[in-house]
Amino acid sequence: MDNTRFRQQAVFMRSSLFDEGFLDEQFIQLEELQDDVNPNFVEEIVTLFYSDSVRFVYNIERALMSNPPNFTKLDDHMHQFKGSCSSIGAKKVKEECRRFREYCAAENLEGCLRSFQQIKIEYTTLKKKLESYFK
Repeated sequence: MDNTRFRQQAVFMRSSLFDEGFLDEQFIQLEELQDDVNPNFVEEIVTLFYSDSVRFVYNIERALMSNPPNFTKLDDHMHQFKGSCSSIGAKKVKEECRRFREYCAAENLEGCLRSFQQIKIEYTTLKKKLESYFK
């Protein structure tokens, strides 16, 4: 594939990530920090996010399995994960984290479980899309 077509495809992929609501303006701010000295800055930050988020997801899963559930602990773990999502502009994941926290406040375990499943779907979808974009 020639460079022009490759660039066009990358521009289209990036645009669709915003159009479909996967990313927000925070991602643009990260891109603005990328320069000739750090040409892969955004990719490195996103890779760190996915590496760090394994721990957050694990902690949330463990807290969801506790009986009875500790909604304060669940909310704390989700608050940390939501902050991490915000740092890269993961809009859909962040919004679902907000919803999860609302279920925690209402002490609605079923809502938390449904929301967490949706978080994992959005998280995985974004990861695949970003991996394609960075290639």
